[in-house]
Order: sequence, then structure tokens, then C-alpha cells
Amino acid sequence: MSEKAFLPFEVDILNNVRIPMRDGVELSADIYLPGKGEGPFPVILARTPYDNMLETLTSDAIFYAQNDYVFVAQDCRGRNDSDGRFHPWVNEFNDGYDTLDWIGSQEWCDGNVGMHGASYLGGVQWMAAAMNSPYLKAIMPRVIGDDLHGSLHYQGGAFTLHFAATWSFRMGGRTWQMIDRFDWDRIFSVLPLRDIPKFGGKELFWFQEWLDHPNYDDYWKEIAVKERYEDIKVPVLQIGGWYDIFANGTMANFMGMCSNGGSELAKSNQRVIMGPWHHHTNTETHAGETDFGYSSIIDLNQVQLRWYDHWLKSVDNGVDADAPLRLYVMGANEWRDEYEWPLARTQFTKYYLHSDGMANGLEGDGRLSTDCPKTELPDQYDYDPTNPTPTIGGATCCTPEHLDWGSFDQRPSERRPDVLVYTSDSLQEDLEVTGPVVVKLYAGSDVLDTDFTAKLIDVYPDGYARNLCDGIIRARYRESQEYQVLLNPGEIYEYTIDLWATSNVFKKGHCIRIDISSSNFPRFDRNLNTGGDFSGEKSGRVARQKIFHDEFRASHVVLPVIP
Repeated sequence: MSEKAFLPFEVDILNNVRIPMRDGVELSADIYLPGKGEGPFPVILARTPYDNMLETLTSDAIFYAQNDYVFVAQDCRGRNDSDGRFHPWVNEFNDGYDTLDWIGSQEWCDGNVGMHGASYLGGVQWMAAAMNSPYLKAIMPRVIGDDLHGSLHYQGGAFTLHFAATWSFRMGGRTWQMIDRFDWDRIFSVLPLRDIPKFGGKELFWFQEWLDHPNYDDYWKEIAVKERYEDIKVPVLQIGGWYDIFANGTMANFMGMCSNGGSELAKSNQRVIMGPWHHHTNTETHAGETDFGYSSIIDLNQVQLRWYDHWLKSVDNGVDADAPLRLYVMGANEWRDEYEWPLARTQFTKYYLHSDGMANGLEGDGRLSTDCPKTELPDQYDYDPTNPTPTIGGATCCTPEHLDWGSFDQRPSERRPDVLVYTSDSLQEDLEVTGPVVVKLYAGSDVLDTDFTAKLIDVYPDGYARNLCDGIIRARYRESQEYQVLLNPGEIYEYTIDLWATSNVFKKGHCIRIDISSSNFPRFDRNLNTGGDFSGEKSGRVARQKIFHDEFRASHVVLPVIP
């Protein structure tokens, strides 16, 4: 039975209200009601697997109730006070719709509902929106992508071990689990990967499911937002970060909805705010080691309130006339409005890899320029999966401590002989790069399968090497994420490495750098180079890699230069 409690500032709360789903399972919600004025009111719904009584959520609830909204904070199925079994993402389409249907029938609801929250709480918004509830009028998902396969679990075909293991351990009970006590260096090194859950003492059946589905198959398509754009008919404001694990998916959602949204209202009312943030958006002025200053923080409450006021209360506040994109340009350290993605004025510019065959490490002879290569020797290195290149920052998530999320000096890894380093001359003037970044790599290997990684780096005059964006490609997925094709050892292939997107001004006197290697561990699992089932193998072999940059195999990065 629900109990009514009283909070300060004229907000009332109903605790543990049971909301029935279509299969009879009841989910628990806390409902925050404005303590002043006459209802009914518009409603904001947040659905969470973490705990609907977390301070961040309760403070949001009080804020919106004080602004004449009912706020419903619900535990997802199988979490905390809700019944049922937690199965990540699988039940969220129907559970979201059923919850909205129940809310719409309550006397305190005026028929207008919006949704709220970040990460998993953002994903369930997209899923509910695809179900076309007549009550849902707008959503505001933060730091979530378009596809839980490529945008999260299998970037470029490589398993995102760093995220998959830590998040699964946190979720290995009905409540949020503390995981700081685990020896993560040891756990990340466990082979085969299928044995990892036993170190948490949990079943973690979904971890095994993820390993069972390395291809982009029906398992992933059924829960992919990008497969449902035509079903989504409401305005969307997304908030993301350049260093977020969902950065690419955020921009993909924007483009997908502008082109394929289910209504003209949806197509013309897609908005994105993209800051210099990691997964904890807008909570700090720095992402990793780089401090972007107080101008990088926005008043998130007011941004969100303005959005909800327009779409749920019909307040004429100009939201529908806002620029579609609000981007933070790093380096210049300023916010800027834009109107399409990629930007219409983009000059996609090829910067080619060059060397005399010795680009290994910082002391090597790797160069980067807009000049096409002629006759040049390939670069070579050995990739040993027992000694992988370590992860240093980037778009990572969700370790017990987030100090390694974001931007960091890459020179420690660049001193390794298995990292190829290609650096431009010092820039004679500022150069802005805003948009998607792609590396075209011509490479050969003496194994059946391997990985290739690439990073875009801003090199300061003192040598500091700040990572901007990066990517990986698992060789067997070079043709498609939906099927696997092993290599013919010794044959040269063209690889497309998606580094996702960034916005950065390389200042005068700085250099542009591309790093090429074959591992980024433990962010991604180590390719054991055998061509076998990566999830069940216990040992691998060393791969001999060759990177070509000559007249006929001109490896390069395509930079979206903004004049």
C-alpha cells in the first residue's frame, strides 16, 4: 500500500505506488505532487534500474513538483521495490508504454507526459516513445545512443569489456552493488571472457547473452532505437558529451530522426546539446585532465524546464525556434549554435600517413600531412595480446572511479613500439575540426583475425598529447557488423575505422596526430588473433602487422575541417 509523506517547499509524495504491467507484474513508483494549486498537472516520468530514491533523482523530482509538474520516479522491472526479473533493456518498450498508459488515467494527470533522465534512463525514453503512447508529448534523453550493439557493446566489432564487466557487476542484484573491492586488473585479464561473471559471485546471464551475440543480429535489432525512428513522433532534446561512450549514437539519433522521424513534428523538433563532457554530463568543468572552465557548464534545470514548459504546458518560450544544435567547441572553449550535422560548410580533408618505415613510438619518423604519399615503406609492429596497449582515458564508462574518463596525455602509450605515431608540422594558424572523423587504413596481418585502433590527438607546443576521439575495427567485421569474414594472412585490406565525432580547434603552434595500434585494453577486449570464438578462448598468438601508405594504398584520416 502506498504511504503519503510530506516534503518541504509544498511538495507531497506517495511512496511505493504499485503500477500494473500487462503481464501482471507490478512496478514501484514514488510520485511527487505539487502541494499548491489545483490539478490536474502535466507529468514527468523517470524510469530507472538504479534506485528511484537516489539523491539526484529525488532532487529533480522536488524541483519539478515545485514548478507545477507531477514527477513519477519508477524502479524498472526486477530492480529495488519493483517485482519481476531484471533483463536489461528487453522489457522496457512494453513497461514504458504500460506505465504511461497508467499515468494518463490518473486524476492528477492532465494528459501531457514527458520523460526524463540519463544513460539507461535515457534509453527507456526512446523505447517508450517508439510505442506511441497518446500521452507522451516529448522526451529529453541524456547520454544514450542509437544502437546498443555498435554504440555500446561492440564498437567496431570489438567487445567493450571495460563497460560490460563493471556495469554488469554493479547490476548483479536487485539493488546497486558496490564494486570497488574487486581486483579489476585481474578480472579484466580473465580468459576465457565467459568466466568473468564468476569473479562477482553472480549469474549475470545477460553478460553471457551479450557474448552469444557478437554480430548485429535480431537480438540487438529488436532493442535498437535506430530501427524504430519511423515509430517515434515526438520532439526530442538530447544532451551528450564529446567524451561520452554514447557520443556517436547521440549524433546518429539526431540525423536519423531528422530524416526518418515518424511525424513532421518530430523531424523538425530534434535538438542536441553537446558539451565537453564524459558520461557524467554537466557535473564538472573538466573531462579527465582538461579543465574547460565554468563556461562549459550549463544550467541544466532551466534548459530542461524550458523544454517541458513548451511541450507539456504550451508555453510560448521559443523552444521550437531554437537552433537544432548547441555545440561546445573545445580549444576555442566556446558554445556555438549550428543547424545541421555534419555542418554544411565542412571541408572534408584527407591527412595522409607518412614515414620511412619506422613510425614506431614517439621517437619514430611518422608524419601526417595533406600531401599524397608516393613510394614509401610500410610500417610494422608486433601485436602481442599478452601485452596490450593500455587504455588512457577516452569515451569510457563505468569504472568505480571515473578519473580515467575523458582527456589524458597519451605519451605513455606512444612510447611503445607497437604504437605508430604520425604527427603533422606545427600549425601556422588555428584549425577547427568539427564533425565525424574516419581513418582509412590499408593494412596486412599474418593472422586470421586481429584489431586495428586509431586515435586523433591534439599535440600542444610542450608535447602534451590530448586525445580527442578514437575508434577500433575488428578485422572480421571489416565488411559488416552483421557477419564475419576472416582474413587471408598476408593479404592487404582496406579498413574503415570510425573515430566517432569531436569539435576542437587545434591552436596555432599545435600539431595534429594520429596513433595507430591494435589494442586499447581494457576498454576493449584483446583480440587473441586466432580467428576463433573470442568469448571462449584461453590463449592467443602474436600478430605481425603492416600499415601501408604509398601511392596505391594511401592510408589517411578524413578530418571535417571548418573554414
